[in-house]
Amino acid sequence: MTGPVIVPDGTGHVVRLDGRDQSHVDLADPRRLVFDYVRRMGDVLDARAGPGVPVRVAHVGGAGLTLARYVAATRPGSAQVVLEPDEELTARVRAELPLPARSGIKVRPLDGRAGVGGLRPGWEVAVVDAFAEGRVPAALVSREWFEQVAAVLSPDGWLLLNLTDRPPYAHTRRVLAGVRVHLPRLLLTAEPSTMKGRRVGNLVVVAGRGDVPVAALQERARAAALPYRVLDDAAVRDGFGGGRPFADADAVAGPTGE
Repeated sequence: MTGPVIVPDGTGHVVRLDGRDQSHVDLADPRRLVFDYVRRMGDVLDARAGPGVPVRVAHVGGAGLTLARYVAATRPGSAQVVLEPDEELTARVRAELPLPARSGIKVRPLDGRAGVGGLRPGWEVAVVDAFAEGRVPAALVSREWFEQVAAVLSPDGWLLLNLTDRPPYAHTRRVLAGVRVHLPRLLLTAEPSTMKGRRVGNLVVVAGRGDVPVAALQERARAAALPYRVLDDAAVRDGFGGGRPFADADAVAGPTGE
């Protein structure tokens, strides 16, 4: 493993960890989301409430705090907590890419399991975008983990989950089966090339007890600079069903994003 590196790229800064690009941060305009999958996650957050309305968001995985900065810029007054166990990474980000004053973003040096266990219920969105050496950790894919997340969400809250996989999506099928135990309504977004199996890609999942924003995301997808696919609950069942939920005892880390 290698330590965090922050490098300018002409339009902002890229945060790299273990030799992999983890985040892009534009200090001049935190509303600009450069990575395609992060833009899709931003679209989900935009669909949560009307423009500018504050939301309560818990983030598992911080890196450059890109999405937290986005929420703070687009929805001032939002309450946000970021769970990021890598204290060296957080210190570098705070020093070189400082958060704006009164951002409302609190960073806690805890991993997802420990950090979520200490949260009070009532969060509107729980963003799970955490990687270790390019893989989603095994501790963050089991049905016990999703039970823990569901317990801190508001009754109409959403899990916003970033996965990486390629066909036949064996790992994702098992993860989604575990999600459904506790948050049964799902949608999934992906780039067309990921759906066609040309490369490992990011699968962004939204799950809740009630409605998830299918129509709003389909509209955003059609207008996106890089259009993406939005699968509703029925399509997710057809394309990503049949899995057996991971338990803590047999969970494995996700496929590498490389």
